[in-house]
Amino acid sequence: MIDVLVAGGGPAGLATAIRAALAGMEAVVVEPRPNPVDKACGEGVMPGGVRSLRALGVEPAGHPLHGIRYVEGPRRAQAAFRDGTGLGVRRTVLSAALAARAADLGVRVVPGRVGEVRQDPDGVRAAGLRARWLVAADGLHSPVRRALGLDLPGRGPRRYGLRRHYRVPPWSDFVEVHWSREGEAYVTPVAENLVGVAVLTTARRPYDAWPGRFPELAARLGGAAGTGDVRGAGPMRQRVRGRVAGRVLLVGDAAGYVDALTGEGVALALASADAAVRCLRAGRPEAYEAAWRRLSLRHRLLTGALVRVGSRRAAGRLIVPAASRLPGVFAAAVHALQ
Repeated sequence: MIDVLVAGGGPAGLATAIRAALAGMEAVVVEPRPNPVDKACGEGVMPGGVRSLRALGVEPAGHPLHGIRYVEGPRRAQAAFRDGTGLGVRRTVLSAALAARAADLGVRVVPGRVGEVRQDPDGVRAAGLRARWLVAADGLHSPVRRALGLDLPGRGPRRYGLRRHYRVPPWSDFVEVHWSREGEAYVTPVAENLVGVAVLTTARRPYDAWPGRFPELAARLGGAAGTGDVRGAGPMRQRVRGRVAGRVLLVGDAAGYVDALTGEGVALALASADAAVRCLRAGRPEAYEAAWRRLSLRHRLLTGALVRVGSRRAAGRLIVPAASRLPGVFAAAVHALQ
């Protein structure tokens, strides 16, 4: 019997396996896709996430990030990070770096899907393997979460994300969030000659219809052609009954998700992986629910509030003006999410 079986080989799953290995536990990851695993992602890692990666022994190549800037027409609001530097990093680069670290620590990655999960008082059987615990890190629409009956009906606006890269030199070391009436565009420098542009919106349109709706962004891109495939994800909001079901724990996006608006997805995934392994190592898996709620509280409150305001067009148009007139409040909000 292995100690921890992990469903999903994205950042949350690989981080869980690395944490388990560093704690002296045997971990096996089940993932159907070949590494490196890509997905729609803003590709910005907050300073806290960068510290978590270093604690795992992972330092992927990328572009340093020094803060967040909101843009809407002539209005600007920006705040520098106080507690370190963030990182703009291609999702594939991050995935490869985590996979390499996991392999160095002896973590096995098994191609396939978890499928049916069977539990008994002593362990879990899934994917033809038996383990003491199963950690489901299988994404926003987690099949394991759904099979265990942990999904709750969605509510609020249904928001979707689309991402593409452009071969242009970054014009800033800040993540820029360009606001419009219908959504936001997140610009993240990820290399010396590459930026990622992710759009979050309730409107269902092809990606190519979006850059022109953000005039300053379109001017910055200067007509550069997009490179690579457009990646999509959504709906973002995922409500979950609980993060613990017997010997199964939910980590990362599978544990529930509010929105990508504040760019904390990777940092929260890494933090939840750490919390889950700590609880398992201490023999107290039931403590993970409270731990997850504590570590995600500020994110859930602030992100939820911004999504609710932004979904109302009249109120949403006040976000950037308010942030520019109250720079101290904006800086405090950015600092709270580091």
